[in-house]
Amino acid sequence: MAKKINIITLGCSKNTVDSEHLAAQLAAMDYKVVFDSDRTDADVVVINTCGFIGDAKQESIDTILRAAQLKEQGKIDELFVVGCLSQRYADELRPELPEVDDFFGVNDWAGIVERLGAKYRTENETKRELSTPSHYAYLKISEGCNWMCGYCAIPLIRGRHKSVPMEALVAEAEALVEKGVREIMVIAQDTTYYGVDIYGERKIAELLERLCRIEKLEWIRLHYAYPTDFPDQLIEVMAREPKICRYLDIPFQHISDNQLSAMKRRHTKAEAVELVNKLRKAIPDIALRTTLLVGYPGESDEDFAELMEFVKTTKFDRLGVFPYSEEEGTYSATRLKDDVADEVKQERVDRIMRLQERVSLENNAKRIGQTMRVIIDRKEGDFYIGRSEYDSPEVDQEIIIDSLGKRLYRGRFYDVQITDCEDYDLFASLA
Repeated sequence: MAKKINIITLGCSKNTVDSEHLAAQLAAMDYKVVFDSDRTDADVVVINTCGFIGDAKQESIDTILRAAQLKEQGKIDELFVVGCLSQRYADELRPELPEVDDFFGVNDWAGIVERLGAKYRTENETKRELSTPSHYAYLKISEGCNWMCGYCAIPLIRGRHKSVPMEALVAEAEALVEKGVREIMVIAQDTTYYGVDIYGERKIAELLERLCRIEKLEWIRLHYAYPTDFPDQLIEVMAREPKICRYLDIPFQHISDNQLSAMKRRHTKAEAVELVNKLRKAIPDIALRTTLLVGYPGESDEDFAELMEFVKTTKFDRLGVFPYSEEEGTYSATRLKDDVADEVKQERVDRIMRLQERVSLENNAKRIGQTMRVIIDRKEGDFYIGRSEYDSPEVDQEIIIDSLGKRLYRGRFYDVQITDCEDYDLFASLA
């Protein structure tokens, strides 16, 4: 019988893609691969870890410890750890976790495949075994980052920006669509920087245009767009191509010039505001998602008040906010004092999210009465759960649909009329 391998993925969607590529290599050698399974009958467990912030690192450690206990109980045969935490802390973890058979870094997929007794095949590098529902998938277009923001450990973990050649990405997307994928989320640490290292200029607009030509692919959405030197060509193609969702994930982190400078963000408040205005002028119905960071060293009450005003006036459709946590080796950890108290950080997180709840409810109320095209993700009880082009899976709000007794199918598109709303959900019936 083929070995069963359970791949547990923690952290961001970029890790999801890595796990799916690993699974394809193993499946090609007749291993039976399951994702994130709670079952203990797998022969091998592979944990793809996150090491980005303190909470994520703790989740990774806790997951490893649970698996180590299962191994001690004889319920699994082998345990391997891969990904960001392993890349950065393998030497420290080995003596502390002797139950782990081996540790592998973020790019050593050949190493773990061979350690599992299989042969790494370059011809399978664009292949994926999906861990997401079959109608959507993530497409990782580059690795690493060149920006070196003051708080961020990603360049230390994953290295400098390295784009995937366009031909390989198009081939990977075409293979996903052949499997039934209808929605692709384009991801990277910075999607707007795509192509600079290979082609000498930003090529994200051209890549999106080529993806738009894939038949049966209906939605393309863009995540993690760095705001500095944002390419005008990207705005133009988003406004022109109907397959590209009117949605953009653009992490601003802060708006105070003092904080932007301290964070080494390389843009100003005026430039951020100008970019928001330019996007909304070119694509009037665009949904903007952002991420904010509060409690960074030196953040004053005045800096935070400026950020609150930015959230209030910009009215982001989607917003996440995190308290600063010191990450060793980063600029802020080595050069700046973590001088904002933890309780102040959390209080600022709570204040922004209370404000965003009001903003989100106001935005959602404007949708009542509108007809929207949705994709169905699943059924819960008597209702179907879908999303519009303004919402990405797993991170954004959903539309709860009364099908009026009709059967709807997962992964298909339907027109619905919005009948009611909450701060982070819409309610609808078939149009």
